[in-house]
Amino acid sequence: MRILSLLLLTIFFGTSCSSQKIADMTTTQIEYSAVSRGVYKKIIVQNKMVSITNGRDAQPVEKKIDDAKWKQIATEFSKINLESIPTLKAPTEKRFYDGAAIGNLTIIQNQKTYQTQGFDNGFPPKEIEKLVNLLTDFAKE
Repeated sequence: MRILSLLLLTIFFGTSCSSQKIADMTTTQIEYSAVSRGVYKKIIVQNKMVSITNGRDAQPVEKKIDDAKWKQIATEFSKINLESIPTLKAPTEKRFYDGAAIGNLTIIQNQKTYQTQGFDNGFPPKEIEKLVNLLTDFAKE
């Protein structure tokens, strides 16, 4: 009986912690940008909404994010250590010779900003790769 009680208590706390992470996402803003001489892309995700700007003079287009996609974003976001974001290293260096636009991920949570160093658009650091790919999928739609 004790083992069963302990197991149920563990499951209860585990599910409440994961739902807390998803609840925290409602006040979190995630911004991805890719900039070079010929490219300007900015994707902002916040509270089940996405704003996409393709071009320097373009107006942003806003869309609602469906629940399945939002859950994917929240899951990938929960795997990221926010404190380590500024120290992530880019896997490639094509941006140094105009071989790729400069990508940047910025996360604002609880009035604190976490920003990556520049990396090649399309080649983010492994630790944030899945989240960045989910964000860039919005611009392809």
